[in-house]
Amino acid sequence: MTPGRHFALPICLLILSCIVGANAAELDLIKAQYKRPTAITFPDEAPFSPQTATLGKMLFFDPRLSGKQNLSCASCHNPSFGFEVPVPGAIGAANTPLARKAPTLLNAAWIPTLFWDGRAPSLEMQALGPITAEAEMDGKFTEIVATLTRIPEYRAWFGKLFPRDGITQDNLLTAIATYERTVVAEWAPFDRWIEGDATAISPAAQRGFALFTGKTGCSGCHTGWNFTDNKFHDLGIPTTDIGRGTFEPDNPLAQYAFKTPGLRNLTYRAPFGHAGQFANLEEIVAFYETGGLDRPSKSPLMKPLKLSPEERADLIAFLRSLTAEQTRTALPNLPN
Repeated sequence: MTPGRHFALPICLLILSCIVGANAAELDLIKAQYKRPTAITFPDEAPFSPQTATLGKMLFFDPRLSGKQNLSCASCHNPSFGFEVPVPGAIGAANTPLARKAPTLLNAAWIPTLFWDGRAPSLEMQALGPITAEAEMDGKFTEIVATLTRIPEYRAWFGKLFPRDGITQDNLLTAIATYERTVVAEWAPFDRWIEGDATAISPAAQRGFALFTGKTGCSGCHTGWNFTDNKFHDLGIPTTDIGRGTFEPDNPLAQYAFKTPGLRNLTYRAPFGHAGQFANLEEIVAFYETGGLDRPSKSPLMKPLKLSPEERADLIAFLRSLTAEQTRTALPNLPN
């Protein structure tokens, strides 16, 4: 470490401690809440194997799972865009935008319920939905199984990994979900800062972190290493989509509520919001400053922010520090 970096550590800690109003020990406790996990947890009924993940990756990128054999899971969950796509609504089988933006698959292994409204209790059930939804991939599993069965390499893969029954709907979904659990956001500058590299993020981003965990109240919902409480909140976004309310009609706070999205790799994931209502980080921060539309279901945590231009810039600098350097996802060779 250079002398300059020895000097930077106490200065950065001093800046952030003063802003947060915390001493070094308290600051460490705050930062500890955002430490990365050491391993991916796989369910007992679907333990990890690299071969199953490899098969799942092939299926994830294979358009033969769709009715017209022109859409794959990756069509809406593109690795180049944080496993989303840069459009307000995902494009489905009819080549028309859907009502909601495809949520990211980053860090899905740590998400207990999937989709914006939480309708799927597992990644296996999440994979089933888009594949068979008429407006999305419009696939039919009897046809998918028949198609894959005609491909010798797929028969060999399934025969080795699932010797009891080979190519079935459940085994296909297990393979896709195994791959999806391996889709983890890489280390970002923020992670290096959390681990003690005092110069990994700028002073502006450090001030933004202090705002995020303090004045703005953002960390009330965006918590933990993936920056989500995995709960549902109505932010007061103008919409006719009742979100979680479809599944909890008697819960007033579930109306117009959507799952808190994680904040990793935001730089690649615009537009933002459950329907892609906000073109960039500046727009969504500006919306939060308004406090959202008042209605009975609006989360009590959603309040207008009073940010100066400097604070707004600091907050956005922090959010950008959660983005890892873009890495190229190697595309699989699909069986013929």
